[in-house]
Amino acid sequence: MGTTKTLAKLANHVAKTAERKPGSYPSEFAQVCNLAALPASDLDAVLAATDLGEVWGIGRRIGAQLREAGLGSALDVARLDPAMVRRRWSVVLERTVRELQGQSCLQLESQALPKQEIACTRSFGHPVTERADLIEAVSCFASRAAHKLRTQQSHAGQVLVFIHTSPFRRQHPQYSRSITVPLRRPSSDSRAIVQAAVHGLQLIFRAGYCYAKAGVMLLDLQDGSVEQHELALGGDGDSDSDGEGNQRSALMGTMDRLNARYGRGTVALASSGPQGIDRAWSMRQERRTPDYMARWADIPTALA
Repeated sequence: MGTTKTLAKLANHVAKTAERKPGSYPSEFAQVCNLAALPASDLDAVLAATDLGEVWGIGRRIGAQLREAGLGSALDVARLDPAMVRRRWSVVLERTVRELQGQSCLQLESQALPKQEIACTRSFGHPVTERADLIEAVSCFASRAAHKLRTQQSHAGQVLVFIHTSPFRRQHPQYSRSITVPLRRPSSDSRAIVQAAVHGLQLIFRAGYCYAKAGVMLLDLQDGSVEQHELALGGDGDSDSDGEGNQRSALMGTMDRLNARYGRGTVALASSGPQGIDRAWSMRQERRTPDYMARWADIPTALA
C-alpha cells in the first residue's frame, strides 16, 4: 500500500492520539507513526481502531450516512467499492476510499493557483478573557494573512473575523460570533486589513467569556495588478492618488523584506503588541520541530 495524503493525515492523528490517550493505539506509534512501513494486517488493525469520523475528507453529514449504512471504522470505509461509493455518494468520497486503499488521487500542480480565500486562525494556549489580548491576537493574524495576500499579489475586498469559546469546556459559558467587514477599496495593505479586523472584533467582543480561538479570513480576493482609485475631491477632501498607492505598496514591500531578512515579526503594527515574548494568547508549541539552522539553543549536542 502506498502513501497518500489521507493516510499521512491519519498517521498524524494516530501519532498524537497514541501519546495523549495511552491504550488507544500501540505505544510505538506515539509521536511518530509511519503507516507505509506496516504490514497489511497491522495497518488493518490501525484502521479498525480508528473511527471513520477521523478520516480526512469525511464530514459530519457523510459520516452520519455511512453510520446509517452500518459502517463505523476507517477500515470499513477502506473496504468499500469505489465505484459504488461514487454512484451512491460522490466522487470526493470515492477519492477518500481510494486513498485509504493506497491509491493516490491528488495530482501535483506545476504552479499553485491563487487562493480564493486566505485565513489565519489559531487556538490559544490558555483561555483569553481580556479585550486587549484579543486585539493583539487578531492584529497578528490579520498581518500574517495580509502578508500571504501580498505574496500571491492579490487584494482583498472583505475581512472576516471570528472568536469563540471552547465547546469542550462545558463548565464555562459558551459564545461564538463572526462578522464580515468590507474594505473601502480592495487592498493588501496590512494597516487597512488590521484596522478592519480590529473594528470587527470590537463589535462582536463580549466580556465574561473564556475565548479559546480567534481567526481572520480575507474574502473577495482580486488580482492585485488592478488598482481601484478615487477622484480627488480637492481641498481637505479624501483622495487616492497614484502616488499614495505607490507609497503604500513601497511601505508594505519594505516591511516584508525586513521580516524576511531578520525574522517574522521584526517589523509589526503597534496593535500586535510586543514581539518575541510569550503572550496570554500564544499557542502551545511543546512539540514544535526544533530550528536546527537558525537557533543556537536548538542545535543538538553530541557527547563522545
